[in-house]
Parts: sequence; structure tokens; C-alpha cells
Amino acid sequence: MLRARFPAGACRSPFAPRRTGGYTAACDSLPPAPVLTALALCLGFLVLLAAAAVPLGRHPRAGLLVHGGCLIAALGFAGIAIAALLAGAAPEGLLLPFGPPWAAARIGLDGLSAWFLLLLGLTGAAASLFALGHPPGPPRTLPPFPLFLAGMALTLAATDAFLLLGGFELMSLASWALVAADHEKAENRAAARLYLIFAVLAAACLVPAFGLLAGRAGAITFEAMRAAPPEGWRATAVLVLGLVGAGTKAGLVPLHAWLPLAHPAAPSHVSALMSGAMTKIALYVLARLLLDLCGAAQPSWWGVPLLVVGAFSALLGALRANLEEDAKTLLACSTIENVGFIVLGLGLALAFRGADLGPLAALAAGAALLHALNHGVFKTLLFLVAGAVAHSAGSRRLDRLGGLIHAMPVTAGAALVGAAAAASLPPLSGFASEWLLLQSLLAGWRVGGIGVQVLAAAAAALAAMAAALAAAAMVRLFGLVFLGRPRSPRGAGAREVSAAERAALLLPAGLTVLFGLFPATLLSLAAPALQVLTGPAAQAPARGLWLVGGEAPSGYAPLFIALLLVLALALGWFLVRRRSPATTQRGPVWNCGFIDPPAHLPFGDPLTQPTAGGIAQPLRRMLGQPLLRARESVDMPRPGETRPARYAAGFEDPAGPLLLAPAARLRDRIAAQAEKLRDFTIRRCLSLSFATLVGLLALLAWLESR
Repeated sequence: MLRARFPAGACRSPFAPRRTGGYTAACDSLPPAPVLTALALCLGFLVLLAAAAVPLGRHPRAGLLVHGGCLIAALGFAGIAIAALLAGAAPEGLLLPFGPPWAAARIGLDGLSAWFLLLLGLTGAAASLFALGHPPGPPRTLPPFPLFLAGMALTLAATDAFLLLGGFELMSLASWALVAADHEKAENRAAARLYLIFAVLAAACLVPAFGLLAGRAGAITFEAMRAAPPEGWRATAVLVLGLVGAGTKAGLVPLHAWLPLAHPAAPSHVSALMSGAMTKIALYVLARLLLDLCGAAQPSWWGVPLLVVGAFSALLGALRANLEEDAKTLLACSTIENVGFIVLGLGLALAFRGADLGPLAALAAGAALLHALNHGVFKTLLFLVAGAVAHSAGSRRLDRLGGLIHAMPVTAGAALVGAAAAASLPPLSGFASEWLLLQSLLAGWRVGGIGVQVLAAAAAALAAMAAALAAAAMVRLFGLVFLGRPRSPRGAGAREVSAAERAALLLPAGLTVLFGLFPATLLSLAAPALQVLTGPAAQAPARGLWLVGGEAPSGYAPLFIALLLVLALALGWFLVRRRSPATTQRGPVWNCGFIDPPAHLPFGDPLTQPTAGGIAQPLRRMLGQPLLRARESVDMPRPGETRPARYAAGFEDPAGPLLLAPAARLRDRIAAQAEKLRDFTIRRCLSLSFATLVGLLALLAWLESR
């Protein structure tokens, strides 16, 4: 029997009529019992769906059953999240009739978890719908997909450390199984191994982080941890462990090496969910740990590590996105950039809150929450577009694509919306959240310490550079894939994807436009989440349908901007049509001085079009050499030789020599020492076991005596 506990007070939604004093107090009531019951039923349904997928995996209708069920569950998550946000959810929740030996499991939704559950529902629905229309993959990919969704939802629904870590690990293992699904390819096996190593690292950091909080509180529930926030070395240890553990899963620099390899290795709908939702679940854990459970009394310098890693993640991810030649790898690097933006907002919220600047803390936290939702939606769209292009045109390589706007107009239109949002063009969703982030960065001088002020100014400059590089990467992506002429026979014969896949593309595309036009409404909906992060008096940086820049006299009116753009485009179209001939005339495209293509290349000679490497060359030479060790080499034939000249370019991510190579050497040393254990005698093995047991008993006695 499911049981729910309710406090006596009732909670008012920010959308409800305001009382005389305005809606300022934090909500202290629970969501209605049916909401939490529905959440528990959705979780159980996904687990049963994964169990049913094992015996039914080879049935021709198994994919329809599994992905259709996941679509229903994801839509349920979105509806539950909206209901909880409108009701003003509180941390306490609903008891389940099972759990760990020491207590019953309990799930619940407060404003923060409900906001990220909304993100999970929207991205999960789009990914599941796309999988319904996409050609079926191997049967082994069916059981992990519902478990992947269930693990992320369980992480959000947890009200104690045990359940949160259990859901987090379920999410990691299920996604690892999906990354390793196409294990016939050596690069996919390598990506899966590296992903698993980083997943273990994340768990190895998060478990002691929550352990330090629980040890001081005397319990593993979130309520007990909030009542006993860490101090001194415990607080510093929780900060470092939480940032490393959650940052590893989110793909923060320098712990991002797995992300550009794992996301392309997974099926397209899984890649969309990993980039759009899974990285945000890791950021949810980071926000829950540092801004909620550690209390509001932490100093301003707590935001400094987040500002540093966020700024460098944004810059490095955007730069790599301009140099990559694989569409999914490019989008994965773009995810690193946007995760950096979100962490910048969280770091500023920590700094402002520590300096008692509540409105600015709400501004920064609002920017982080809004960008998490916006990026989750438009990045899901772009990964699904990449999957549609790879299936129809037969390649993810940018130099093998081109001209697809004619063969795939719906896909091209959806890609244009997603690319424009990723490039932060108004009035789409990406611009609204990045505008809020820039406003909060420009207010960094309000923090008292000169070090934080200088760091905020530097972070603002790096964020602006990253935003410009992101726009260049999206222009390059859309131009090479959809414009120009086809670069391969398969690309010339591409066709539009199925109706279900088109619907899966139009859903996030429509949400991207809608969220861009009404960001203030979204922030008002996120008011309970802001109160969790920055205090019960926090108010969303919105006024009506306008976004406001905190205490500064600045604002952003997306509907007005959209109207101006529509009028400008209409006027331009009218003037062009008035001065142009009455009928459309078509002619041959200038081929840059090359001779006409031979007969066996009816789609045109690829050499007459720009290449991915050629477009990236200026940025590779200016920024790639100092940051990514970019290199170029030209092999010219000697006089009289008939072989062609060869040009090669590449780069090396700094995570390789600075992190992966030392870790590999350490692994080899440990393996060499462990190999010596094989030569131990029975007496030495027993002595080692006995010494280990005595050491553990001594540690336990010391802990009990404290």
C-alpha cells in the first residue's frame, strides 16, 4: 500500500492569484498523492517493460512495445513534473512498501527535482518517438533503454542518498550497455570501456561525498543532511568530491574525455537522451549537493571552482565543435560547451548567495535552470537530426554530406531551428538563457572579493568567446550537411525519414520556438526550483512576459524581438520580389574555376565545395595550436612524381596527455605490483587477509568511539 504524508499548510502556485503581500514564501506543502503515486507507477512500469523486453527482444513488434511504453512513461513524467511545479512541491514524499534493510524507500518531488523531471519527460518523449519510426536495432538494445529512463527518474525522485546513488548507478550501467551495444566495432568497444571507467570514478567520488554529509547528520535522508550542513574540511571535501563526481558524468573539462567518444557510439535516440538528459541529471546532483544539502552558509569562494571549470569547459567544447568532422562528435563537443554554461550559472549562484546578494543569486540560478531545459530540448533535436541524416544519407561525416535540404526539407527545417538555438540567435530558446547568464556574469563585480570579481570578468569574456565559437560551429554544421550539392552518391539519393521520425523532430523544434518566445513563463514555473537553490524569498527574474537582468535596468522582450524580425524579413522579401524578375530563373552553379565534373559524378565533384577541414582551418591555426595542440602537415611530391600532394590536419585534446596518459601509467604500475601477489605463499596470503580484517575492525572501533 502506498502511503503519503501531508503537512497541514497548503501551498500556492506562482500562477495562482497573488495575496496582498505577493507570492514570496517558499511552498511547504506536498504534491497531491495521485502525483506521487503516478510517479511510482511510471517507475515500476519502466522496470516491468525492461523485464518484458528480454524474452520478447527478437519479436518483430518488440521495439514498438518497448519504445511505445517509454513514450507513455516519458509523457507521464512531463505531466507529473508540471503538476508538481504548479502545486509547489516540497521535499517530503511518499513511502513505498520496500527499500533498504534499515528503512522503507521514499520518493518525492520538490521544485528542483520536478524541473529536471520535466526536462527528462520532454527529451525522453522525443527520443522514444524517434525510436518508434527508426529502423530497429539489435534486440540487446531494448532492455537497457527503459532502465536508462528509470534510473534517471529514480535519481530525481530520491529523497535520500541511498536511493539517489542507486538511481545514478542504474543510469550509468544502462547507458553503458547501450553504448556497448554495437560492440563489433573496435572504436565502440574502446568508447564503452572508457565510459565505464569514468562512471566508476563518478561513483567513487559521490559515495564518500554523501557519506561525509550523512556521517555528520547521522542519517542518509536529505532532511537530516540539511539540518547539519558540513563545516571546515568536511565542507571542502564535499565540494571537491561532488564537483569531480558529478562533473565526470556531466562531461566537465578535464573529465570530458569519454563524452565525444561515447555519444557517437550509442544509437541516435540514446545519444539524444544522453546529451539532452543524462548530463543534466549529473548537474542536478551537483546542484542538490552543493546548493541545497550543504546549506546556505557556505562562503562565496565556493563558486570559484565552478566558475573556472565552467568557463574552460565552454571554451574548449566550442572550439572542438569547430574542428570535428563527425556530426555526432561535433554535437557531443557542443554539449561540453553548454554544460560549462550551466555550471557557470551554478557557480555564480553560489558566489552571490555567499555574498548575501539574493536577487543576483536568483538571476544566476534562473539562467542555469533555464539553459538546462533549453539545451536539453534543442540538443535532443540536433542529435535526432544527426540520426535521421545518418540513416538516410548513409554517413555522419560532414564531407560525405551536402544538399540534403532538397531531399529532406522537414529534417532541414528542424535542424535549422536547433542550430539557430544552439547559436544563441533570438528569439529562440538558447538566446534567452544565455542572455540571463551574461547579465549575471556582468554583475559579478558586486561580490566583495577582488579575486571573484576578476574571475567573473574573465569568465564573461570566455563565455562570450565560447558563444561566438558555438555560432560558427552551427553555421558550419548546417551549411555542410544541408546546403551546397551532395558529396556522395548515397547523399544524392537521400529521402525524407518516416512520419514518426518527422514528428519526433517537430516536437522539440516546436518546443524550442515556444520556450524562446515565453522564457519568462518558464522561469515563473521554475520558481519552486529557484527557492530550493537560493532561498525561500527568491523570485524569478521575470516580469510578465519580459526577462529582467536582476537589479540592473535591462530586460529582454522576446515577443517584441520576434515581431521586429518578422517585419524585417517581410520587408526584405517584398523589396527583393519587387526588384526581381517575374519568374524564377535557374542556372549552373559556379564551380570555383574547376573543370566540369566527369560523367561518373552526376552529383558534382566534391573537390569543388568547401570541406569541413577547410572551414575550420582559420580557427585551428589561431586557437587550436595553443589549446588543442593542433597540427598540419603537407606532403608535396618531388618534381617528376605523379603521386598527388597530401594534406593532413589534426589535434589532441589536452585530457589525453594530462589525464588519460598518467592514469594509464598508474594503472600499469598497480597491475605490476598486484601481479606479484600471485607468487605469495599460502602463509603470506593468510597473513594478508588477517591483517586486513584487523585493520577494518580497528577502523570500525575508531568510528564507533567518536
